[in-house]
Amino acid sequence: MTILVIAEHDNKVVAPATLNTVAAAAKIGGDIHVLVAGQGAGAVAEAAAKIAGVSKVLLADNAAYAHQLPENVAPLIAELGAGYSHILAAATSNGKNILPRVAAQLDVDQISEIISVESADTFKRPIYAGNAIATVQSTASVKVITVRATGFDPVAAEGGSAAVEAVAAAHDAGTSSFVGEELAKSDRPELTAAKIVVSGGRGMQNGDNFKHLYALADKLGAAVGASRAAVDAGFVPNDMQVGQTGKIVAPQLYIAVGISGAIQHLAGMKDSKVIVAINKDEEAPIFQVADYGLVADLFEAVPELEKLV
Repeated sequence: MTILVIAEHDNKVVAPATLNTVAAAAKIGGDIHVLVAGQGAGAVAEAAAKIAGVSKVLLADNAAYAHQLPENVAPLIAELGAGYSHILAAATSNGKNILPRVAAQLDVDQISEIISVESADTFKRPIYAGNAIATVQSTASVKVITVRATGFDPVAAEGGSAAVEAVAAAHDAGTSSFVGEELAKSDRPELTAAKIVVSGGRGMQNGDNFKHLYALADKLGAAVGASRAAVDAGFVPNDMQVGQTGKIVAPQLYIAVGISGAIQHLAGMKDSKVIVAINKDEEAPIFQVADYGLVADLFEAVPELEKLV
């Protein structure tokens, strides 16, 4: 078996989720090839070649792939992927945008957000907001799979010595074009990669009160997240949302402040190694999954906690 892993990158560096995806590929077994599609992405290909367990890197360097538009990248992956047993990508917004198109072009089913590899054709994935785990077996000639990064420990970024091979194929569908992007910039760690996450919910009452969480996060070196209720209320932007319809996180420490613990939110953070909940409602569902719970007014508890850090 030979497995094709689609690298997640920004034309400069390999995203951490790629290491988790390679780990999933290693569980399947066989040779692992990594596809880097971009423009001016030579440094990404060199970094991918050093990933432990990777035997070959395919570099498709072309203006058509500069912004990794799915209409252009999907035909490339489908063309190359026809010769592989498995095609894997991280279950990021990018991977979720591209791989369903690949599966359609290859006329096979897609298996989404796997968290475990049982065998080369059998995988486990969460359903019903993580309240049940489905075991899925595929008979497809090419298995197209997205990988939930939190389900697999990343492989080492160094130690490999794969060969880099250029891919000449260029697909420009001409059906979409890149107009622009507005990226949120922060000195804090990226939410899905942070080892510590501090999240606020509706109990924060307004966006200004998130300053308490920012102060605590800065001392802890943590990322700041939010529940859907806080995002829907306009307290913070939606790129901070943790949950089934937001970002899936599994940090070493997750501190939930003023979050009741709706199923939608729990689906995005319950795999965290240690969960701490601060809520004045002792009946809040969040306490059922928390390792440590503090029934207190967050506006008193958080400043006190910050002083102790």
